[in-house]
Amino acid sequence: MTAAEQTIGSLKGVGEARAKALNKLGIFTLGDLVNYFPRSYEDRTHFQPIMAAPLDEPVCIRAMVANAPTLARVRRGMELVKLRAVDESGSMDITFFNQTWVRNQLHQGETYVFYGRLSGNLTHRAMTNPDWEPEQRQGEKTGRILPKYPLCQGVSNKLLIGYVRSALDAIGPDVPDALPQRIQSDYGLAQARYAYETIHFPADFGALELARRRFIFEELFVLACAMDRLRAKRQALRGIPVPKADPAEFYAALPFQPTGAQRRAVAQALSDMASGMAMNRLVQGDVGSGKTLVAAACIWAVCRSGRQCAFMAPTEILAEQHLATLRGFLAPFHLRVEKLTGSMTAKEKRETKAALSAGEIDLIVGTHALLTEDVAFSDLALVVTDEQHRFGVNQRSALSGKGETPHVLVMSATPIPRTLALIIYGDLDVSIIDELPPGRQKVDTFTVDESYRQRLYGFIRKLVGEGRQVFVVCPMVEENEESDLPLKSAVEHAQALQSAFPDLRVGCIHGKMKPKDKDAVMAAVVAGELDILVSTTVIEVGVDVPNAALMIVENAERFGLSQLHQLRGRVGRGQHKSWCILISDAKNDEAKARLKAMCETNDGFKISEEDLRLRGPGDFFGSRQHGLPEMHIADLGADVRTLQTAQDAAKALLASDPELAAPENAALCARVQHLFAASERTMN
Repeated sequence: MTAAEQTIGSLKGVGEARAKALNKLGIFTLGDLVNYFPRSYEDRTHFQPIMAAPLDEPVCIRAMVANAPTLARVRRGMELVKLRAVDESGSMDITFFNQTWVRNQLHQGETYVFYGRLSGNLTHRAMTNPDWEPEQRQGEKTGRILPKYPLCQGVSNKLLIGYVRSALDAIGPDVPDALPQRIQSDYGLAQARYAYETIHFPADFGALELARRRFIFEELFVLACAMDRLRAKRQALRGIPVPKADPAEFYAALPFQPTGAQRRAVAQALSDMASGMAMNRLVQGDVGSGKTLVAAACIWAVCRSGRQCAFMAPTEILAEQHLATLRGFLAPFHLRVEKLTGSMTAKEKRETKAALSAGEIDLIVGTHALLTEDVAFSDLALVVTDEQHRFGVNQRSALSGKGETPHVLVMSATPIPRTLALIIYGDLDVSIIDELPPGRQKVDTFTVDESYRQRLYGFIRKLVGEGRQVFVVCPMVEENEESDLPLKSAVEHAQALQSAFPDLRVGCIHGKMKPKDKDAVMAAVVAGELDILVSTTVIEVGVDVPNAALMIVENAERFGLSQLHQLRGRVGRGQHKSWCILISDAKNDEAKARLKAMCETNDGFKISEEDLRLRGPGDFFGSRQHGLPEMHIADLGADVRTLQTAQDAAKALLASDPELAAPENAALCARVQHLFAASERTMN
């Protein structure tokens, strides 16, 4: 066992309780500890005179204690230690709250270094609860760049700094190093031992930048190697060859002309399926760009060769909508299209499963019900899944496992910047549909604050009076959910709207409802039986209500841009002029910038680039569903150039050693395997 593999319990001062607290931070070994990087740094290297130091920002001040500290008890549970400190420029009053022990450790006539925020004015200066240490012992809390770590209860920043120091000393020169020496030389990267020492205890910010660059490159390089290995494995899989069909025959039966982008995606998919390799393709396009038509063309090509297809949607109501759409596209070819969902009767399910296993059904459209063990196919050759990030990788492979390496087509309405797509969908080829079909409505988007509430209610009244329907999205289900700001909740807001519009039909839907109850509410919306639907973001995915003409998003600053864009895509799906109103009282600049971007463009790809820049990749996929291992230091939004360099380096290395079998690549191979093991439920 190497030193890095020893448990944190081997460190002096780490008992069972402390070890459990560290475990919560993902720290189990000394290697985990040295790889637990600071989230930020405080520059405590510059000293300033009391009267010249800036107010309301952290500063280091070297000053002498001018009087013996005094203790005052303000009330029960509140004790103050007060003193005055002086330097050549002037004096400052220092107050410590509930730190009685300080009184006996700060001595009149001795000089200390204090670090904290100065308050006051031109003539009077004060500091509250500063960090401090004797002048002759500076270097632990002051006179240095101090790392600041993400913490949890039971682990302070001071403790963590001490543990990291001990771990680095214990590991010595034998720190984990995944980068082959040649890669370090070719790309001018810092050596591992220097980088680990510097990322935690930087001598200056120039050195820190060298260490950060090394670790950002390493993280992205390991990820790129892992994704390239995945792709190579997938490309080695033989698939069911589907004779290449001329899509002109399919297009001729349509009541409209497909866009150029749709034709391009169809051609790419048909070429994949005819190649003899297993297709694994993502069709990525904005809301309403016509991805289902691409799926229908692929289904047509597979079924005309006598084989079966499966189409899996995340909810019953979406499955119903896809069923109707696909039946429309495929009717001229006399294919049998059926559904399999949880709400069907036992008899209906039994009959459908029997017909499916007998090969009498060409295309089955369904939900998770398709994954049950008793669902069998006669000859499954194509699996289509809608809204990829709603299905775990295991669910996708469970459906694929019902055939002999069937082709896989994944549809996603979340536009993703190409650089990110190449990493996230490392095992998928990507087709991008970047144009909307003619006649698709542009949705006008506006940001307003709470003062517009009554005018907005008037607008709702007007649109519903014209026969339209309204969606209202809230960030919470119920009001007692924790939040630092007053947020609209779906349940209470639905009640408020029903009071404001007693004559209108108001419904509510949220994620805590049972699936059958959610489906019943959505069915009522689709049938036109509700005028206003109040919802949490469960409405985000896919449901088609052509009559909905207004989307209102409450507390819009709480949502990511890509999520807001998805919500906006729920309206403007019919022939009616549509609007999206974002309500926000947010004052911070980043929130304002995001909402401004929403109002300026309807282009999902531009929005995704901006979202990636502002928020990073998490928002595209919600919590831990995005198929990516968690990044420790790299930022996929800010480090795009390094990502491209790392990808090029990975390709070059794998071209010479595809299996990473060479001795100098052993540590890299172990890191890649560790990445797969740690991320098997999320990586594609």
